[in-house]
Amino acid sequence: MYDLKTFTQENMYDCAIALRNMNAGAKSMEDMANQIVRYLHSSLIDQHSGTPACALVRFFKTHAYKGLDPELQDAAQAILKGRSIVGATKCLTLLATAGDEPYWNSRRKSMGHQAIPLMDEDFVRRAPMILQLIQQFGLDVSTVIDTAPTLITDIERTTFNVFYVPEAYNSPYIPAQREFVIPYQIQSVLGFGGMLSTGDLFAIILFSKISISPATANLFKWIAAYVRIPTASFAQENVFGAS
Repeated sequence: MYDLKTFTQENMYDCAIALRNMNAGAKSMEDMANQIVRYLHSSLIDQHSGTPACALVRFFKTHAYKGLDPELQDAAQAILKGRSIVGATKCLTLLATAGDEPYWNSRRKSMGHQAIPLMDEDFVRRAPMILQLIQQFGLDVSTVIDTAPTLITDIERTTFNVFYVPEAYNSPYIPAQREFVIPYQIQSVLGFGGMLSTGDLFAIILFSKISISPATANLFKWIAAYVRIPTASFAQENVFGAS
């Protein structure tokens, strides 16, 4: 267990090593992602109450629309409201979720976040949380939505960063204030991840009920590098688990 409020460098090492090995026994990236979000939800705690510090933990990965199953394609289409979409369009796809509410523990029960089509730069710029995540990761929007990525070895090796919103309340970058932030008392939001050799972005997002310090947020930059290792082992195939 790690107290998220006083998260230490030693905690960072222990957590990173645990996450590094989450592909052991996993049959797909989705299986691995489920292990990761459940581990983080149960292990990051509020020391005062002994309860999970995060109301919700989610694992996202960009994935071409044509590679999604019909259910996820329908979810992407629902967001577009009739606008046509080409098969190569990248969709920010929810692979795994764990949280305080029962329905937050199945990606299929998510409303509006199962597959978010990143149609073009204008579309991304109208989604403030996604835009901030990309920019704080040190990436260009064009790199993330590129439908025919070239070799990105340098970006893959060097880009491990964090998306950090110290105060979620009234933040223009965190939507659903009345439906989510206020009723669940979300204090801070922290995301960490990077790019894969396939040209896809992966990101784990923590919605915390306690305030996360800048020092703690910075430690997750190094955890991202460790998480990339098991994630990359499934980058080419076996992304989704059995239905």
